[in-house]
Amino acid sequence: MAEQTERLPLRAAVLRDLLLAPAGPLARVEVVERAGSTNTDLVAAVRADPDAWPDGSLLVADHQEQGRGRAGRTWETPPRAALTASFALRPTAPPESYGWIPLVAGLGAVHALRATAGVAAMLKWPNDVMVRASDGSEVPGWGDLRKLGGVLTEMVRTPAGDVVVVGLGINVSQRPDELVTPSATSLVAAGCAHPDRELLLVALVSSLAEVLGRWRAHGGDAAAAGLADEVVSVCATIGDRVRVELPGGGEVVGLASGLDRDGGLVVVDDHGDEHHVLAGDVRHIRAAG
Repeated sequence: MAEQTERLPLRAAVLRDLLLAPAGPLARVEVVERAGSTNTDLVAAVRADPDAWPDGSLLVADHQEQGRGRAGRTWETPPRAALTASFALRPTAPPESYGWIPLVAGLGAVHALRATAGVAAMLKWPNDVMVRASDGSEVPGWGDLRKLGGVLTEMVRTPAGDVVVVGLGINVSQRPDELVTPSATSLVAAGCAHPDRELLLVALVSSLAEVLGRWRAHGGDAAAAGLADEVVSVCATIGDRVRVELPGGGEVVGLASGLDRDGGLVVVDDHGDEHHVLAGDVRHIRAAG
């Protein structure tokens, strides 16, 4: 694929040739010019006609106008400046293991970005894809981490079983003046001169198929699949002192020491008490030591 010096449109026919079985791992690929949110649209489509979206289906938007993150947050990018896609998965693993899906999907994104865009991507628990600021500058609550993208998972119950919709958004070609928060960045801002959204999407699909395939093969046991250790190895949160704002109010402050069996964050407070956090907003206070 040619270097992408402009914000070029995604080519649906090319992506289908590369990603649909038998050439690729997907069962369905839909490319739309615009979407409010690929996750919102795919969740609605699965509810309306579950059989039309088999395991390994993909909805990708050339431009997403109302992107959604955790806790109902919204965000917007310039046209064709980001890669926004949602996958329909039909996991056979037990539901209690679903907490690993955003972490494993984030691991797949990290692998793809490191290999394809040459950036030192990493994770911020539970669902952010990050790089470190090249100038070492810090933003309160983020330290020197800058958000490159994120993962959003939603479960849809159907008569044929659960469908987990996994949304991935990656900032690709936004210039620094187009980034709406000081904690955000893009591949271009992080030093990738000619990012190619098609090449990146193919790499993401391949990487996600590999890591999620391992997770499934081990019945959702991320530790047995070797994925738990891999997630920890690329997670910038582990080893930092953090403040976790809990969904129901309150907070936990301490050292993020690791992940538990369900993918929850283990935080050891200043009294030595261990807290297992399954959901919450993490603020990085300072690096331990």
